[in-house]
Amino acid sequence: MWRGLRAALSRLRGPPAAPRARGGMERAVVRCVPSEPKLSLRLVLPDGSARHMQRDQAEPLGRALARIATNAAKGRAKAAKKSKKARAESGPAGEAAAAAPAVRLFSRDGEAVAEEVPNAAAWQDGAVLQIGEAQYRVERNPPALTELRLPRSLLAGFPVCPKVSAEFAAPQHCLFRWYRERRPAAGGGEEAAEGDGGPAWVEAAAAERVFTPSNALVGLRLKLRCTPGDGAQRYGPPREVESSGPVEAGPGACTFDSRHLYTRKVCGEGAVRAVSYNILADTYAQTEFSRTVLYPYCAPYALELDYRQNLLKKELAGYSADLVCLQEVDKSVFVDSLAPALDAFGLEGLFKIKEKQHEGLATFYRRDKFSLLSQHDITFSEALLSDPLHKELCDKLAKYPLVQEKVLQRSSVLQVSVLQSTSDPSRKTCVANTHLYWHPKGGNIRLIQIAVALSHIKHVACDLYPGIPVIFCGDFNSTPSSGTYSFISSGGIAEDHEDWVSNGEEERCNMPLSHPFKLLSACGEPAYTNYVGGFHGCLDYIFIDKNALEVEQVIPLPSHEEVTTHQALPSVSHPSDHIALVCDLKWK
Repeated sequence: MWRGLRAALSRLRGPPAAPRARGGMERAVVRCVPSEPKLSLRLVLPDGSARHMQRDQAEPLGRALARIATNAAKGRAKAAKKSKKARAESGPAGEAAAAAPAVRLFSRDGEAVAEEVPNAAAWQDGAVLQIGEAQYRVERNPPALTELRLPRSLLAGFPVCPKVSAEFAAPQHCLFRWYRERRPAAGGGEEAAEGDGGPAWVEAAAAERVFTPSNALVGLRLKLRCTPGDGAQRYGPPREVESSGPVEAGPGACTFDSRHLYTRKVCGEGAVRAVSYNILADTYAQTEFSRTVLYPYCAPYALELDYRQNLLKKELAGYSADLVCLQEVDKSVFVDSLAPALDAFGLEGLFKIKEKQHEGLATFYRRDKFSLLSQHDITFSEALLSDPLHKELCDKLAKYPLVQEKVLQRSSVLQVSVLQSTSDPSRKTCVANTHLYWHPKGGNIRLIQIAVALSHIKHVACDLYPGIPVIFCGDFNSTPSSGTYSFISSGGIAEDHEDWVSNGEEERCNMPLSHPFKLLSACGEPAYTNYVGGFHGCLDYIFIDKNALEVEQVIPLPSHEEVTTHQALPSVSHPSDHIALVCDLKWK
């Protein structure tokens, strides 16, 4: 019936004039993604009702327009029922005419779009939808925020990095405005503000994505207003988020403050600043054993994830690094905290999880220096069993079933990324990141793991990308006197090395191993990179291919006095039980 009335009215009125876009036009928002079968259309009809329609992308436009006309008719009918006067004054024809507005879609050029055109092609950005006398500008895939979140803990002097997730937008193109609560004035009054009674919020900072609150804001909450945008300078509807709590006082001097004096600027061309850091997974920090046995000297609040994340983000941002290899990264920390924060400082992140532990490895690289060519991550146990690369080692290990079982039980992983220089595409680098088995008596397990790692890295850096230099970072859980360190540095390990019996005669597994690389510990052999109440030692390294790379600068580690100010690590001024290694490298 409605279709017949629409046709009759069209014949009486003639074809509607092509509408002209006006600044005050309503919006018709279309979301159309090629990988999805349907598109969505959101608009507010002339009667004031909001509509959200889902239509097949392949469906002819005419069917979608007919559905809009039906919805508009229903809206008019409801409005008419509410008005006795309208019912009294309008006859059947008048009601039908009021209930069946003409619905047409016009291209940006003002041409009517044929009703046979599929929806996916018809609803273009800048087109104009006409419903009766009302006009709507079509916005196809406009920038939209899907998530906007502030950290739960805010410290004065520490960067606040919001989590910004958007569709058809990029955080670097979004607009940010920060506000702080209006502070009550002395004498019980309030800060002077414009308007009647003044706003509850006062603008606090320039339009930057990252905001560092000053000490003057301690005790006040923050609010962020974000307007999503894209590279074409299109902007979507803004969203606001308020902090759950006020800005709190910071801890004062931190162990990394003096290190930042060496890293204020990003390295120039031809140089790379690399960081390796075990950041202490929350899954390990928040156990009763950690609080009472491992770190009893650490204030409980300083072991809380939100507090430690403040310190960690400030520390990492201050290194101005090009490569950051992290170990013990909780998956949620990577997704919700580190990736958004380091993205704001120009770093792209990659994550590899250890399935059993729910934590893993993260590698970040500076976007304007590197692009990602390929990833070659492995789990040691899986690779040992299934990859032909390791068949010889696997066959040797099969002779020692107790050791083999232990190796295969471990969920340790290796993250390997091949990066290409954005300024010189011929320059590629193999960046590896790992965290080896932790047990003090597990030297034999670590030797097997590192043999798998180096064999895999050889495949990437010698077979897939012949001759590219290697940067191998990680927590190797091995001191400079260990077999693992000796194997990496010298290129071989003898079958009678004492580490093959690190857990007693029952788990002896003698085998000679070798690898082709010439690797150097870029930061040398510090007295310690891990300092807890019951142990301190050097466990972390940045190994580099000394044939292709050389060390330009090693950023000094914190002094022993700084490390032990609060007895040991972690502490209120240091977020982990490990210390970050930072060095500047350059190509030979």
